[in-house]
Amino acid sequence: MAADNTSSVTEFILAGLTNHPELQIPLFFLFLGFYVVTVLGNLGLITLIGLNSHLHIPMYFFLFNLSFIDFSFSTAIIPKMLMSFISKNNIISYIGCMTQLFFFCFFVFSESFILSAMAYDRYVAICKPLLYMITMSPQVCLLLLLGVYGMGVLGAVAHTGNIEFLTFCAGNLVNHYMCDILPLLELSCNSSYVNVLIVFIIVTVGIGVPTVAIFISYGYILASIFHISSTEGKSKAFSTCSSHIIAVSLFFGSGAFMYLKPPSILPLDEGKVSSLFYTIVVPMFNPLIYSLRNKDVKFAVKKTLGRITFS
Repeated sequence: MAADNTSSVTEFILAGLTNHPELQIPLFFLFLGFYVVTVLGNLGLITLIGLNSHLHIPMYFFLFNLSFIDFSFSTAIIPKMLMSFISKNNIISYIGCMTQLFFFCFFVFSESFILSAMAYDRYVAICKPLLYMITMSPQVCLLLLLGVYGMGVLGAVAHTGNIEFLTFCAGNLVNHYMCDILPLLELSCNSSYVNVLIVFIIVTVGIGVPTVAIFISYGYILASIFHISSTEGKSKAFSTCSSHIIAVSLFFGSGAFMYLKPPSILPLDEGKVSSLFYTIVVPMFNPLIYSLRNKDVKFAVKKTLGRITFS
């Protein structure tokens, strides 16, 4: 096994979310419900965008990929988490743990950069509406998407590589419901300030670059909106961006709170609760945010339901 070269530990035990036995079954059904809503919401949005030709525009191309990322993200985390509620020892192999860590990091980074791509799309739509279809051509959208997933791979390789260089001597109880970066650093017997610094730098890039891109995009958007004379025009422009702003605030706010604070300020037990927001709450709410606040999606739902009823 590859783990043997760097570690005497060949498997880990995931501690789960809570140590209180009386909460295990209620929490199992609660998070199972969250997972069902997440799967149905994201797969439903993917299906709607795929079936309705009027949604085959850049904005929904990115939303399609956001839903795919959210569905995959939650699938990489929640099923294993549910096991911790119903099994005495939720065991995961070393390779399984590194694999989960890799996909966790991949989808976190991908979501960060897809949200920044969506902000750029809104900037072009509001600030350069006459050039929208030229600027956001299929080739440009594909290049942006390749950049999104490329950054996802780079972030995942960097984080996973940083952890794989560590040695796990004896203890194998991970104080989390998943193989996350900070609990594994705490468990390692040779992690140093350098490893923590590497995590901080990678997370700063993963959150910082998309955040700057989003702020620049919305700076131009706000300037453009203030030049719109009609109240109706301003309201329409704001409503176009509102869903994206909510999604960005939820994701980046919870991620920054978790990873850009020293462990001494945010203990791991509190970190587990904080991480619920971007691993479970955000993927569940994104399709609801974009569905309930979007006329095009509502129309697509009615149209699709009409087809089913007619057939």
